[in-house]
Amino acid sequence: MDSYLWTVIATVGAALLALAVVEVVHRTVRRLGRRTVLLSELSEHSYRPFQVAATVLAIQFGIRFSTGYGVGTPWRQGLLHLLVLAVIGTTAWLVASLLLVSEDTALARFRIDVPDNRQARRIKTQIVMLRRVTVAVIVVLAAGVMLMTFPSVRGVGASVLASAGVIGVVAALAAQSVLGNVFAGLQLAFSDAVRLDDVVVVEGEWGRIEELTLSYVVVQIWDDRRLILPTSYFTTKPFQNWTRTQAAVLGTAEFEVDWSVPVQAMREELRRLVEGTELWDGRTCVLQVTDAVGGMVRLRALVSAADAPRLWDLRCLVREHLVGWVRDQRPTALPRLRTEVGDASGRLPWQWVEPRGPVPGGTADNRPAEHEPPDDARLFGGTDDGEARSSAFVGPDEPAEPPPR
Repeated sequence: MDSYLWTVIATVGAALLALAVVEVVHRTVRRLGRRTVLLSELSEHSYRPFQVAATVLAIQFGIRFSTGYGVGTPWRQGLLHLLVLAVIGTTAWLVASLLLVSEDTALARFRIDVPDNRQARRIKTQIVMLRRVTVAVIVVLAAGVMLMTFPSVRGVGASVLASAGVIGVVAALAAQSVLGNVFAGLQLAFSDAVRLDDVVVVEGEWGRIEELTLSYVVVQIWDDRRLILPTSYFTTKPFQNWTRTQAAVLGTAEFEVDWSVPVQAMREELRRLVEGTELWDGRTCVLQVTDAVGGMVRLRALVSAADAPRLWDLRCLVREHLVGWVRDQRPTALPRLRTEVGDASGRLPWQWVEPRGPVPGGTADNRPAEHEPPDDARLFGGTDDGEARSSAFVGPDEPAEPPPR
Protein backbone atom coordinates (compact mmCIF):
# COMPACT_ATOMS: atom_id res chain seq x y z
CA MET A 1 0.00 0.00 0.00
CA ASP A 2 2.88 2.36 0.70
CA SER A 3 4.26 1.82 -2.81
CA TYR A 4 0.87 2.46 -4.40
CA LEU A 5 0.38 5.59 -2.32
CA TRP A 6 3.82 6.83 -3.27
CA THR A 7 3.07 6.17 -6.94
CA VAL A 8 -0.17 8.16 -6.77
CA ILE A 9 1.51 11.05 -4.96
CA ALA A 10 4.41 11.13 -7.43
CA THR A 11 2.10 10.94 -10.41
CA VAL A 12 -0.19 13.71 -9.21
CA GLY A 13 2.81 15.85 -8.27
CA ALA A 14 4.38 15.39 -11.71
CA ALA A 15 1.09 16.28 -13.43
CA LEU A 16 0.64 19.41 -11.32
CA LEU A 17 4.22 20.45 -11.97
CA ALA A 18 3.72 19.98 -15.70
CA LEU A 19 0.52 22.02 -15.66
CA ALA A 20 2.26 24.80 -13.75
CA VAL A 21 5.18 24.90 -16.18
CA VAL A 22 2.81 24.94 -19.16
CA GLU A 23 0.78 27.76 -17.62
CA VAL A 24 3.89 29.86 -17.00
CA VAL A 25 5.11 29.31 -20.56
CA HIS A 26 1.66 30.09 -21.94
CA ARG A 27 1.36 33.37 -20.07
CA THR A 28 4.87 34.40 -21.11
CA VAL A 29 4.27 33.59 -24.77
CA ARG A 30 0.88 35.34 -24.71
CA ARG A 31 2.45 38.50 -23.27
CA LEU A 32 5.21 38.45 -25.85
CA GLY A 33 2.66 37.65 -28.56
CA ARG A 34 1.34 41.19 -28.47
CA ARG A 35 4.38 42.14 -30.54
CA THR A 36 4.64 39.27 -33.02
CA VAL A 37 2.03 37.30 -34.95
CA LEU A 38 3.90 33.99 -34.51
CA LEU A 39 3.84 34.04 -30.71
CA SER A 40 0.23 35.19 -30.71
CA GLU A 41 -0.76 32.22 -32.88
CA LEU A 42 1.28 29.87 -30.68
CA SER A 43 -0.43 31.02 -27.51
CA GLU A 44 -3.86 30.64 -29.10
CA HIS A 45 -3.62 27.38 -31.05
CA SER A 46 -0.80 25.37 -29.44
CA TYR A 47 -1.68 25.90 -25.78
CA ARG A 48 -4.11 22.98 -25.45
CA PRO A 49 -2.01 20.31 -27.22
CA PHE A 50 1.09 21.47 -25.31
CA GLN A 51 -0.79 21.19 -22.03
CA VAL A 52 -2.11 17.69 -22.76
CA ALA A 53 1.22 16.39 -24.11
CA ALA A 54 3.21 17.73 -21.15
CA THR A 55 0.72 16.31 -18.63
CA VAL A 56 0.71 12.83 -20.19
CA LEU A 57 4.50 12.81 -20.38
CA ALA A 58 4.79 13.87 -16.73
CA ILE A 59 2.35 11.13 -15.65
CA GLN A 60 4.39 8.55 -17.54
CA PHE A 61 7.61 9.68 -15.87
CA GLY A 62 5.90 9.72 -12.46
CA ILE A 63 4.70 6.13 -12.79
CA ARG A 64 7.93 4.88 -14.35
CA PHE A 65 10.28 6.27 -11.69
CA SER A 66 8.03 5.82 -8.64
CA THR A 67 7.48 2.07 -9.01
CA GLY A 68 10.09 -0.61 -8.89
CA TYR A 69 10.50 -3.10 -11.66
CA GLY A 70 9.46 -5.94 -9.41
CA VAL A 71 6.45 -4.24 -7.85
CA GLY A 72 3.11 -4.45 -9.60
CA THR A 73 4.65 -5.64 -12.83
CA PRO A 74 1.45 -6.70 -14.69
CA TRP A 75 -0.48 -3.47 -14.26
CA ARG A 76 2.67 -1.38 -14.54
CA GLN A 77 3.63 -2.70 -17.95
CA GLY A 78 0.15 -2.31 -19.36
CA LEU A 79 -0.31 1.19 -17.98
CA LEU A 80 3.10 2.33 -19.19
CA HIS A 81 2.39 0.98 -22.68
CA LEU A 82 -0.92 2.81 -22.72
CA LEU A 83 0.83 6.00 -21.63
CA VAL A 84 3.46 5.56 -24.37
CA LEU A 85 0.67 5.43 -26.95
CA ALA A 86 -0.86 8.55 -25.40
CA VAL A 87 2.49 10.35 -25.50
CA ILE A 88 2.92 9.49 -29.20
CA GLY A 89 -0.59 10.72 -30.02
CA THR A 90 -0.35 13.96 -28.05
CA THR A 91 3.13 14.67 -29.44
CA ALA A 92 1.79 14.25 -32.96
CA TRP A 93 -1.03 16.63 -32.05
CA LEU A 94 1.48 19.17 -30.75
CA VAL A 95 3.74 18.88 -33.81
CA ALA A 96 0.73 19.29 -36.13
CA SER A 97 -0.40 22.39 -34.25
CA LEU A 98 3.08 23.90 -34.47
CA LEU A 99 3.22 23.30 -38.21
CA LEU A 100 -0.26 24.74 -38.69
CA VAL A 101 0.69 27.81 -36.67
CA SER A 102 3.75 28.36 -38.86
CA GLU A 103 1.61 28.00 -41.99
CA ASP A 104 -1.00 30.42 -40.65
CA THR A 105 1.74 32.91 -39.80
CA ALA A 106 3.12 32.70 -43.32
CA LEU A 107 -0.39 33.02 -44.75
CA ALA A 108 -1.16 36.12 -42.66
CA ARG A 109 1.50 38.03 -44.58
CA PHE A 110 -0.48 37.75 -47.81
CA ARG A 111 -3.88 39.45 -48.03
CA ILE A 112 -6.45 38.33 -50.57
CA ASP A 113 -8.97 41.11 -49.87
CA VAL A 114 -7.05 43.59 -52.03
CA PRO A 115 -7.52 44.24 -55.77
CA ASP A 116 -4.13 42.86 -56.89
CA ASN A 117 -4.13 39.56 -55.00
CA ARG A 118 -2.83 37.08 -57.58
CA GLN A 119 0.40 36.38 -55.69
CA ALA A 120 -1.45 36.08 -52.37
CA ARG A 121 -3.97 33.61 -53.82
CA ARG A 122 -1.15 31.50 -55.25
CA ILE A 123 0.61 31.36 -51.88
CA LYS A 124 -2.65 30.59 -50.07
CA THR A 125 -3.40 27.71 -52.44
CA GLN A 126 0.01 26.17 -51.88
CA ILE A 127 -0.15 26.58 -48.10
CA VAL A 128 -3.62 25.03 -47.91
CA MET A 129 -2.44 22.03 -49.92
CA LEU A 130 0.70 21.72 -47.77
CA ARG A 131 -1.46 21.81 -44.65
CA ARG A 132 -3.54 18.89 -45.82
CA VAL A 133 -0.47 16.89 -46.79
CA THR A 134 1.25 17.75 -43.48
CA VAL A 135 -1.67 16.58 -41.35
CA ALA A 136 -1.99 13.36 -43.36
CA VAL A 137 1.74 12.59 -43.04
CA ILE A 138 1.78 13.26 -39.29
CA VAL A 139 -1.26 11.02 -38.72
CA VAL A 140 0.27 8.18 -40.76
CA LEU A 141 3.64 8.46 -38.99
CA ALA A 142 2.02 8.57 -35.56
CA ALA A 143 -0.08 5.50 -36.33
CA GLY A 144 3.01 3.68 -37.62
CA VAL A 145 5.02 4.48 -34.50
CA MET A 146 2.13 3.34 -32.28
CA LEU A 147 1.94 0.03 -34.11
CA MET A 148 5.68 -0.50 -33.77
CA THR A 149 5.35 -0.42 -29.97
CA PHE A 150 3.60 -3.80 -30.09
CA PRO A 151 6.06 -6.74 -30.15
CA SER A 152 3.88 -8.78 -32.49
CA VAL A 153 3.93 -6.01 -35.07
CA ARG A 154 7.71 -5.69 -34.87
CA GLY A 155 8.01 -9.41 -35.37
CA VAL A 156 6.25 -9.37 -38.71
CA GLY A 157 8.08 -6.25 -39.85
CA ALA A 158 10.63 -8.17 -41.89
CA SER A 159 8.01 -10.14 -43.82
CA VAL A 160 5.98 -7.00 -44.42
CA LEU A 161 9.03 -5.23 -45.86
CA ALA A 162 9.81 -8.26 -48.03
CA SER A 163 6.35 -8.18 -49.59
CA ALA A 164 6.14 -4.37 -49.77
CA GLY A 165 6.89 -4.39 -53.50
CA VAL A 166 3.99 -6.70 -54.36
CA ILE A 167 1.62 -4.89 -51.99
CA GLY A 168 2.65 -1.53 -53.46
CA VAL A 169 1.88 -2.67 -57.00
CA VAL A 170 -1.52 -4.06 -55.97
CA ALA A 171 -2.38 -0.91 -54.00
CA ALA A 172 -1.32 1.35 -56.86
CA LEU A 173 -3.56 -0.54 -59.29
CA ALA A 174 -6.48 -0.53 -56.87
CA ALA A 175 -6.16 3.19 -56.03
CA GLN A 176 -5.05 4.45 -59.41
CA SER A 177 -7.76 7.11 -59.71
CA VAL A 178 -7.33 8.22 -56.09
CA LEU A 179 -3.56 8.57 -56.42
CA GLY A 180 -4.04 10.33 -59.76
CA ASN A 181 -6.24 12.93 -58.11
CA VAL A 182 -3.75 13.37 -55.26
CA PHE A 183 -0.84 14.00 -57.61
CA ALA A 184 -3.07 16.23 -59.74
CA GLY A 185 -3.92 18.29 -56.65
CA LEU A 186 -0.24 18.75 -55.84
CA GLN A 187 0.45 19.67 -59.46
CA LEU A 188 -2.30 22.30 -59.42
CA ALA A 189 -1.01 23.79 -56.18
CA PHE A 190 2.56 24.25 -57.38
CA SER A 191 2.14 24.73 -61.13
CA ASP A 192 0.10 27.94 -60.64
CA ALA A 193 -2.44 26.79 -63.25
CA VAL A 194 -5.37 27.46 -60.93
CA ARG A 195 -5.65 29.07 -57.51
CA LEU A 196 -8.27 29.75 -54.89
CA ASP A 197 -10.69 32.51 -55.95
CA ASP A 198 -9.67 32.25 -59.61
CA VAL A 199 -12.51 32.93 -62.05
CA VAL A 200 -12.82 29.97 -64.43
CA VAL A 201 -15.12 28.61 -67.12
CA VAL A 202 -15.50 24.82 -66.93
CA GLU A 203 -18.13 22.61 -68.53
CA GLY A 204 -19.75 25.73 -69.95
CA GLU A 205 -20.24 27.18 -66.47
CA TRP A 206 -18.72 30.43 -65.19
CA GLY A 207 -17.66 30.65 -61.55
CA ARG A 208 -14.76 30.90 -59.11
CA ILE A 209 -12.60 28.33 -57.35
CA GLU A 210 -14.10 28.07 -53.86
CA GLU A 211 -12.20 25.05 -52.52
CA LEU A 212 -9.19 23.10 -53.76
CA THR A 213 -8.27 19.79 -52.12
CA LEU A 214 -6.09 16.81 -53.01
CA SER A 215 -9.03 14.92 -54.50
CA TYR A 216 -11.60 17.44 -55.77
CA VAL A 217 -12.18 21.09 -56.68
CA VAL A 218 -15.32 23.05 -55.81
CA VAL A 219 -16.36 25.73 -58.31
CA GLN A 220 -18.91 28.27 -57.08
CA ILE A 221 -21.03 29.08 -60.13
CA TRP A 222 -22.36 32.61 -60.59
CA ASP A 223 -25.89 31.58 -59.52
CA ASP A 224 -24.59 30.07 -56.23
CA ARG A 225 -24.62 26.48 -57.45
CA ARG A 226 -21.57 24.33 -56.74
CA LEU A 227 -19.78 22.30 -59.40
CA ILE A 228 -17.66 19.49 -57.92
CA LEU A 229 -14.87 18.25 -60.19
CA PRO A 230 -11.96 15.84 -59.58
CA THR A 231 -8.58 17.53 -59.49
CA SER A 232 -7.47 15.42 -62.45
CA TYR A 233 -10.03 17.30 -64.57
CA PHE A 234 -7.89 20.44 -64.48
CA THR A 235 -4.76 18.54 -65.59
CA THR A 236 -6.36 16.55 -68.41
CA LYS A 237 -8.99 18.86 -69.93
CA PRO A 238 -8.85 22.46 -71.17
CA PHE A 239 -10.56 25.19 -69.14
CA GLN A 240 -10.61 28.98 -69.10
CA ASN A 241 -8.88 30.88 -66.30
CA TRP A 242 -9.88 34.55 -66.45
CA THR A 243 -7.69 35.69 -63.56
CA ARG A 244 -4.44 33.79 -64.01
CA THR A 245 -2.40 36.91 -64.76
CA GLN A 246 -4.82 39.68 -63.75
CA ALA A 247 -8.46 40.13 -62.82
CA ALA A 248 -9.23 42.74 -65.52
CA VAL A 249 -11.01 41.22 -68.52
CA LEU A 250 -12.65 42.22 -71.80
CA GLY A 251 -16.20 41.49 -72.89
CA THR A 252 -18.37 42.02 -75.95
CA ALA A 253 -21.94 43.00 -76.79
CA GLU A 254 -23.04 42.34 -80.37
CA PHE A 255 -25.83 43.96 -82.37
CA GLU A 256 -27.37 43.17 -85.76
CA VAL A 257 -28.70 46.38 -87.32
CA ASP A 258 -29.60 47.81 -90.69
CA TRP A 259 -26.99 49.06 -93.17
CA SER A 260 -28.16 52.61 -92.53
CA VAL A 261 -26.82 52.58 -88.98
CA PRO A 262 -24.66 55.65 -88.14
CA VAL A 263 -21.62 53.77 -86.80
CA GLN A 264 -19.70 56.82 -85.61
CA ALA A 265 -22.72 58.23 -83.78
CA MET A 266 -23.29 54.87 -82.10
CA ARG A 267 -19.59 54.74 -81.22
CA GLU A 268 -19.80 58.15 -79.56
CA GLU A 269 -22.90 57.08 -77.64
CA LEU A 270 -21.06 53.99 -76.38
CA ARG A 271 -18.15 56.14 -75.23
CA ARG A 272 -20.52 58.53 -73.44
CA LEU A 273 -22.23 55.61 -71.72
CA VAL A 274 -19.11 53.88 -70.35
CA GLU A 275 -17.54 57.14 -69.21
CA GLY A 276 -20.60 57.75 -67.04
CA THR A 277 -20.56 54.42 -65.18
CA GLU A 278 -18.23 53.12 -62.46
CA LEU A 279 -18.32 49.63 -63.99
CA TRP A 280 -15.83 50.62 -66.71
CA ASP A 281 -12.14 50.57 -65.76
CA GLY A 282 -11.13 53.08 -68.45
CA ARG A 283 -8.99 50.70 -70.53
CA THR A 284 -10.94 49.60 -73.60
CA CYS A 285 -14.04 50.94 -75.34
CA VAL A 286 -14.28 49.93 -79.00
CA LEU A 287 -17.17 49.64 -81.46
CA GLN A 288 -16.36 47.83 -84.72
CA VAL A 289 -18.23 46.45 -87.71
CA THR A 290 -17.35 42.76 -87.61
CA ASP A 291 -19.69 41.50 -90.35
CA ALA A 292 -21.89 42.91 -93.13
CA VAL A 293 -23.69 40.07 -94.95
CA GLY A 294 -27.26 38.82 -95.29
CA GLY A 295 -28.79 42.29 -95.29
CA MET A 296 -27.57 43.07 -91.77
CA VAL A 297 -24.58 44.81 -90.26
CA ARG A 298 -23.09 43.23 -87.16
CA LEU A 299 -21.55 45.61 -84.65
CA ARG A 300 -19.42 44.49 -81.75
CA ALA A 301 -18.97 46.67 -78.69
CA LEU A 302 -15.84 45.67 -76.77
CA VAL A 303 -15.50 47.02 -73.23
CA SER A 304 -13.28 46.27 -70.25
CA ALA A 305 -13.82 46.02 -66.51
CA ALA A 306 -11.74 45.46 -63.41
CA ASP A 307 -13.12 41.96 -62.83
CA ALA A 308 -15.60 39.45 -64.21
CA PRO A 309 -18.68 40.45 -62.14
CA ARG A 310 -18.35 44.10 -63.14
CA LEU A 311 -17.84 43.07 -66.75
CA TRP A 312 -21.07 41.07 -66.75
CA ASP A 313 -23.08 44.04 -65.49
CA LEU A 314 -21.30 46.38 -67.91
CA ARG A 315 -22.10 44.18 -70.92
CA CYS A 316 -25.78 44.03 -69.94
CA LEU A 317 -25.82 47.80 -69.47
CA VAL A 318 -24.28 48.37 -72.92
CA ARG A 319 -26.84 46.10 -74.60
CA GLU A 320 -29.79 47.71 -72.86
CA HIS A 321 -28.67 51.27 -73.50
CA LEU A 322 -27.68 50.88 -77.14
CA VAL A 323 -30.84 48.94 -77.99
CA GLY A 324 -32.89 51.80 -76.56
CA TRP A 325 -30.73 54.38 -78.31
CA VAL A 326 -31.18 52.75 -81.73
CA ARG A 327 -34.92 52.37 -81.19
CA ASP A 328 -35.50 55.95 -80.03
CA GLN A 329 -32.78 57.96 -81.77
CA ARG A 330 -32.01 56.02 -84.96
CA PRO A 331 -35.14 54.08 -85.98
CA THR A 332 -33.87 53.74 -89.55
CA ALA A 333 -31.11 51.48 -88.18
CA LEU A 334 -33.55 48.92 -86.76
CA PRO A 335 -33.03 45.49 -88.37
CA ARG A 336 -35.55 44.86 -91.15
CA LEU A 337 -36.03 43.09 -94.45
CA ARG A 338 -36.61 45.43 -97.39
CA THR A 339 -39.27 45.00 -100.04
CA GLU A 340 -39.33 48.12 -102.20
CA VAL A 341 -42.19 48.86 -104.59
CA GLY A 342 -42.07 52.02 -106.69
CA ASP A 343 -39.51 54.77 -106.36
CA ALA A 344 -39.14 54.59 -102.54
CA SER A 345 -40.08 58.24 -102.18
CA GLY A 346 -41.83 57.83 -98.81
CA ARG A 347 -41.00 60.18 -95.95
CA LEU A 348 -41.59 57.88 -92.98
CA PRO A 349 -38.67 57.61 -90.52
CA TRP A 350 -37.99 53.96 -91.27
CA GLN A 351 -37.91 54.46 -95.05
CA TRP A 352 -34.64 55.22 -96.76
CA VAL A 353 -34.65 58.36 -98.91
CA GLU A 354 -31.88 58.91 -101.40
CA PRO A 355 -29.97 62.11 -100.58
CA ARG A 356 -30.81 65.02 -102.86
CA GLY A 357 -27.76 67.18 -103.35
CA PRO A 358 -24.18 66.85 -102.17
CA VAL A 359 -23.48 65.17 -98.85
CA PRO A 360 -21.85 67.49 -96.30
CA GLY A 361 -18.19 66.61 -96.11
CA GLY A 362 -18.39 64.55 -99.29
CA THR A 363 -17.04 64.93 -102.80
CA ALA A 364 -18.76 66.26 -105.90
CA ASP A 365 -20.22 62.84 -106.76
CA ASN A 366 -21.73 62.50 -103.26
CA ARG A 367 -19.11 60.04 -102.07
CA PRO A 368 -18.12 60.67 -98.47
CA ALA A 369 -14.57 61.81 -97.95
CA GLU A 370 -12.16 59.20 -96.67
CA HIS A 371 -10.93 59.69 -93.14
CA GLU A 372 -8.92 57.85 -90.53
CA PRO A 373 -11.04 55.91 -88.02
CA PRO A 374 -11.02 57.41 -84.53
CA ASP A 375 -9.06 55.83 -81.70
CA ASP A 376 -12.11 54.15 -80.20
CA ALA A 377 -12.72 52.29 -83.48
CA ARG A 378 -9.52 50.22 -83.18
CA LEU A 379 -8.94 47.25 -80.92
CA PHE A 380 -5.27 46.75 -81.80
CA GLY A 381 -3.91 50.27 -81.75
CA GLY A 382 -5.01 53.85 -81.28
CA THR A 383 -4.57 53.82 -77.49
CA ASP A 384 -1.85 52.67 -75.12
CA ASP A 385 -3.84 49.58 -74.20
CA GLY A 386 -4.50 48.81 -77.87
CA GLU A 387 -0.82 49.20 -78.78
CA ALA A 388 0.16 46.85 -75.93
CA ARG A 389 -2.43 44.32 -77.11
CA SER A 390 -1.15 44.61 -80.67
CA SER A 391 2.46 44.01 -79.64
CA ALA A 392 1.42 40.86 -77.79
CA PHE A 393 0.27 39.29 -81.06
CA VAL A 394 3.20 40.43 -83.18
CA GLY A 395 6.20 38.18 -83.62
CA PRO A 396 9.82 39.27 -83.18
CA ASP A 397 11.29 41.68 -85.69
CA GLU A 398 13.12 40.17 -88.61
CA PRO A 399 16.89 40.48 -88.26
CA ALA A 400 18.42 43.07 -90.51
CA GLU A 401 20.26 41.75 -93.53
CA PRO A 402 24.02 42.21 -93.35
CA PRO A 403 25.40 44.77 -95.78
CA PRO A 404 26.98 43.31 -98.92
CA ARG A 405 30.73 42.99 -98.83
